[in-house]
Amino acid sequence: QVQLVESGGGLVQAGGSLRLSCAASGSIFSVNTMGWYRQFPGKQRELVATIISGSIPNYANSVKGRFTISRDNAKNTVYLQMNSLKPEDTAVYYCNADITDYVLNKRGDYWGQGTQVTVSS
Repeated sequence: QVQLVESGGGLVQAGGSLRLSCAASGSIFSVNTMGWYRQFPGKQRELVATIISGSIPNYANSVKGRFTISRDNAKNTVYLQMNSLKPEDTAVYYCNADITDYVLNKRGDYWGQGTQVTVSS
């Protein structure tokens, strides 16, 4: 079974930085798109950034120039470096990956458990 485990959330002051990590493990045949999403209270989950190996990452306009997504394919891990954080970045952050499972012989969309990021003013 495939699972995604996130780490790195927490409390930071405005202007500070945090780095989120998300490692995929289990019966992984291949990992395609990886990404980060966030959810504000009472709102739908929204895209933060996505990355496909060999392609230019995609960012939400609200985080361009401040956040950087990267991945380590050997570790099946995706990172989100968040700089110049603002109070409006406060949300639960979820990692996402499009993974082919060799046991189920099936490609699917997997989510991490979510990690809280709180930016104080």
